[in-house]
Amino acid sequence: YSLIVKKLKNSKMVFLLFPVSFFYSPFWFTSEPQDTMAVRGGLALLNCSAHSDSAVARVEWKKDGTFMTLASDERRKLLADGSLLISQVVHSKHNKPDEGTYQCVATIDNLGSISSRVARLSVAGMPRFTSQPAPAAVRPGDSQVLPCDINPDLAPFTRWEKDRQSLELGSRLVQLPSGALLISNASESDAGQYRCLVENVGQTKASEEAQLQLTPGKHSVVDTGVLLLPCAATGFPTPSVRWMLNDKVLDESLLISNLTEEDAGLYTCVAHNGIDNTPPQFVKRPANIYAHESMDIIFQCEVTGSPAPTIKWVKNGDAVIPSDYFKIVREHNLQVLGLVKSDEGFYQCLAENDAGNIQASAQLIILDGLSPDPTLSSTSAPTPPRDVVASLVSTRFIKLTWRPPAEPHGDDLTYSVFYSQEGTSRERVLNTSRPGEMQVTIQNLMPDTKYRFRVVAHNSNGAGESSAALPVATQAEVQVPGPAPSLQAVANTPTSVSLSWDTPLTGNGEILIYKLYYTDQSLGTEEDLETDTLSYTMNGLKKFTEYSFRVVAYNKHGPGVSTQDVNVRTLSDVPSSPPQNLSLEVQNSKSIMLRWQPPPPGTQNGEILGYKIRYRKGTRKSEAAEITRDTNLYLLIDGLERGTEYTFRVSAATLNGTGPATEWNTAETFESDLDETQVPDIPSSLHVRPLVNSIVVSWTPPENQDIVVRGYSIGYGIGSPHAQTIKLDYKQRYYSIDNLDASSHYVITLKAFNKVGEGIPVYESAITRPQSVPDPSPMLPPVGVQASVLSHDTIKVTWADNSLPKNQKITDARYYTVRWKTNIPANTKMKTANTTSLNYMVTGLKPNTLYEFTVMITKGRRSSGWSMTAQGTTFETIPSSAPKDVTVVSKEGKPRTIIVNWQPPSEANGKITGYIIYYSTDVNAEVHDWVIEPVVGNRLTHQIQELTLDTAYYFKIQARNSKGMGPMSEAVQFRTPKSKEEVTSTPFALGFNWTNIPPGSLNVIQLYHRMSPPPTSGKPGGADNILVIVIIISVGAFTIIVVVVGAFLCTRRTTSHQKKYSSTNGSHKYKGNSKDLKPPDLWIHHERLELKPMDKSPDPNPAMTDTPIPRSSQDITPADSGLDSVTHLKTMPLSHISTRQLSTRCVKVSWYRGTYHLVITLSYTHIKAYLHQGTPSNTLSHSYSYGIIDARCCLASHCMHVCLYTGPPSHPHVVKTASIGTLGRTRTPVVVTVPNAPDVPETSKMLEDVDSSYEPDELTEEMAHLEGLMKDLNAITTAP
Repeated sequence: YSLIVKKLKNSKMVFLLFPVSFFYSPFWFTSEPQDTMAVRGGLALLNCSAHSDSAVARVEWKKDGTFMTLASDERRKLLADGSLLISQVVHSKHNKPDEGTYQCVATIDNLGSISSRVARLSVAGMPRFTSQPAPAAVRPGDSQVLPCDINPDLAPFTRWEKDRQSLELGSRLVQLPSGALLISNASESDAGQYRCLVENVGQTKASEEAQLQLTPGKHSVVDTGVLLLPCAATGFPTPSVRWMLNDKVLDESLLISNLTEEDAGLYTCVAHNGIDNTPPQFVKRPANIYAHESMDIIFQCEVTGSPAPTIKWVKNGDAVIPSDYFKIVREHNLQVLGLVKSDEGFYQCLAENDAGNIQASAQLIILDGLSPDPTLSSTSAPTPPRDVVASLVSTRFIKLTWRPPAEPHGDDLTYSVFYSQEGTSRERVLNTSRPGEMQVTIQNLMPDTKYRFRVVAHNSNGAGESSAALPVATQAEVQVPGPAPSLQAVANTPTSVSLSWDTPLTGNGEILIYKLYYTDQSLGTEEDLETDTLSYTMNGLKKFTEYSFRVVAYNKHGPGVSTQDVNVRTLSDVPSSPPQNLSLEVQNSKSIMLRWQPPPPGTQNGEILGYKIRYRKGTRKSEAAEITRDTNLYLLIDGLERGTEYTFRVSAATLNGTGPATEWNTAETFESDLDETQVPDIPSSLHVRPLVNSIVVSWTPPENQDIVVRGYSIGYGIGSPHAQTIKLDYKQRYYSIDNLDASSHYVITLKAFNKVGEGIPVYESAITRPQSVPDPSPMLPPVGVQASVLSHDTIKVTWADNSLPKNQKITDARYYTVRWKTNIPANTKMKTANTTSLNYMVTGLKPNTLYEFTVMITKGRRSSGWSMTAQGTTFETIPSSAPKDVTVVSKEGKPRTIIVNWQPPSEANGKITGYIIYYSTDVNAEVHDWVIEPVVGNRLTHQIQELTLDTAYYFKIQARNSKGMGPMSEAVQFRTPKSKEEVTSTPFALGFNWTNIPPGSLNVIQLYHRMSPPPTSGKPGGADNILVIVIIISVGAFTIIVVVVGAFLCTRRTTSHQKKYSSTNGSHKYKGNSKDLKPPDLWIHHERLELKPMDKSPDPNPAMTDTPIPRSSQDITPADSGLDSVTHLKTMPLSHISTRQLSTRCVKVSWYRGTYHLVITLSYTHIKAYLHQGTPSNTLSHSYSYGIIDARCCLASHCMHVCLYTGPPSHPHVVKTASIGTLGRTRTPVVVTVPNAPDVPETSKMLEDVDSSYEPDELTEEMAHLEGLMKDLNAITTAP
């Protein structure tokens, strides 16, 4: 079974359940017969074949509308596919049995029949030449006609041969309709033997051969100086003939005497009989229909053609005869009223005119009825409606009323009224318009006719039982007139239509007046007028507009029956308005592009066939060139003069002529072809002059005049120049910005633009002058402003206006301005919108954002203040951008573990509740093939373990919020190390890699600092004792300073704002001598590696300079050796380092933030770090020599590898610094404190002492302690 849902006129839904066998059965013609020409005694074949999925169709043939009997016919046979073959065509003067019209009919039993188009079979006699080609001579360049006159019906079957070879026709060789051959502009190649042949109509027949020769010499016109050009044509109706010289109309037969050079030109003979034969074409084909018994249906069919095609409807091969139940409506549509089972079948629309005929079919399936639901109880349907009565009976309508069923079994009952004319089996249905309604008026009934009515109730379970049939007879119509017959409407002019009609056949007394109703189809409103005659001419109608007319006759009893509508379109005329929006765009020094829009639709007055463009040099009256174009809305005019001003105007043309033209528009070509491969430069100046409600802006063009400037763009607004934008011509140098607010601060920007884009803007600001006379009675602002959130980007703002009546109805020209912005203190940009209602829908907002709304009233020149603020937060939506800054690094000591870091999406559109990390070894794999790792929303880093060594992985991250998942990030590639040894031996220096290191060389960082002489004495192992003491003192000092700083901060909260501001500004300054100054901060950047001192030191010789990092050792250049302190980076070959030189020594790196700094001690065998409270202590200024330190640590999620080479530098160098790529938020700058360099011998000794003082267990303990300090450091640096 299949379920069909159908909506009735009263908006009630009907559910139709029927077997699958009721589906439409495809049934159509795969080939149809075509018009055919046959020869007496020859063969004729008329093709026809039909297709159906259900069964094989049976094909029959009709000749001249009557079925043919082919079983006993020996000459005419039905082929297997349904085609008709006629052998030995019979045709004589008094016996023409085979000539006529043929139509095939395909039938499938129990389904229906379809008919093909009608084809005409014509029989020609034996070919007879009435004239044949004759020998001729022609001069080069002249024309020659070789005759070949044959039976007119065989002319299409003729062809020509030259020297027994088929002749190819072209622009010079043309075969005329009569069969003759026209040779134009003769040349030597045209000489030869010619003959014509008749083919494809029996045996081929050829004419006699004729020799065409070329005679020497040229010949243009006759030597007598007189030229006669005859022109004749035949046809029905008789065509009119005229000659045209170029575009000028001449006489019918052209006789030119005293030929001169002025008579030279193109002469054209034009014949026209006013008939344009176009075969029919379907605009709308009939469609298949499912319907239930008693319903009304309409098959639509719309056809075009010239002459206008006639429409005929056929049902199962038989013509449909109009009746009370089969009606032709709206010219061509077929309406079937009160369907019965016998109406089922195939309906065809056949259209025919003099140029041909076509057909289209549709199937009608009648459903047996609603299939009951076996799960429903038999008592669930309503019982019959009660007390059905005809409360009002007229000549053409009856009003029925009833009471609800005794047992409705539900609420909201609807009703269907079935009615039929007595003595017929057709029953029609009419449904009530709304639930619970218990009356209906049945219209369009016949006078003095008996009808039977019954009512059925429907509830949610379906249709109930029917009431008993109620017979009712309409009243006899003897008082009012019948319809006026023969209503005709003819368009006389573009604004008038003549109508005529006859006296009603059933007048029922004297006709007093006729009321003429007419409707403009473009508007749909009906108007009427009265007349007492049988004709009327309507004037003052719209041009080229379709109208419908109907007539109603009146007698003393009232209006009679209306006629059917008659449609007619008024004639076309020239356009009454010029084209719109003409614009000129200078392309270069020699061309200008014109663009325009058609005239307004109501003023075109016909179909626009083209446009006429006129242009001239300068603005004064001079000779204007004229160009006629097609329906394109643009034109490029080239070949103009450089640096010349031209004026243009455009007019539209219809079949009736050319309408008014636009105003003259002016444009000037460039002096030279300027550059338009880049945007214009900034305008050289911008001046503003504020007034009360306007600002006058003036400017000068860019200084670089070699770049094309096509115009200027002015942006302006209160506080922002992006509120309004105005585009101006490139010639304009000033503009007045009007309708501004008084006493308001406006920001104005000006940009020059061309086809590439807009140039750099120039900015100005101005404050409009205050109002001289304030408004004595300001309006009250709106009240009760509410913001209702509708979606993630839409908020509806509503309010009330106390100055309106209680019903809040707006009757004057006031309007409301809604202003809104986000609730972010840094965002001062506001948006506004105007409306004339008491609500406004604000769209295009950002998701999960709090907005503030205020409203203002404006009436004339009076405005209220802004209302109270209403707030609303838009709903969340899925993230619209992916997580950013995705980086992948290997974990220290675990080559199969990596750490993925990222930042939240820029457009999260809500609170991020989690992330999903996708990773795969194939970047092109499907998403479902990637491995996923979920991460909670407050994490921005994640470890992935157990990866395969020496493998390239690809990582993507996707964020989610409460509304769903956002887009994925771009894939990031990372290759895991080959082995654990590779991880520990990979060279690093302050977080950046040195790769491709040649064998035998070592990347070395040399750090040294010139200082005062080192201590001259010390005991062995003293460095170890000092280090332990420093650690103990630092931990104690850290605890004490935390308490002191906490108390100090609480005390500072009570100071004044100004003192607090001064204290804040001074917190980063240090007093004392130069050695107490804060060392320079090491700023880390991704792209450029540099060391920038943040605080200016009073020392004229700074310790560090900003220098980019070199790419190789050759890039390092010596610096000035006269500097007091220098730091340098150097790469030295491994062969330069002796065993004696590889002694170790500690190096301390200081990290400073606020009142805390981290001291990291690095040696060849271990790394040691601790936090120290306060400013960097003097312990960081001890003098150490430079040596090699091979150690690795993680500092705030960054790895660094530091190598210090022991040995005197060859010469001082400028410091070379690298930057660590930031993962996560920006870190606090790291301060590197470089110790001064003592003499080499003592330094080497100190390094040896330190190295020998640490045991392996102690080193392991120190490394574990350092790892904890690194975690604390990471937490400090990421704290907000």
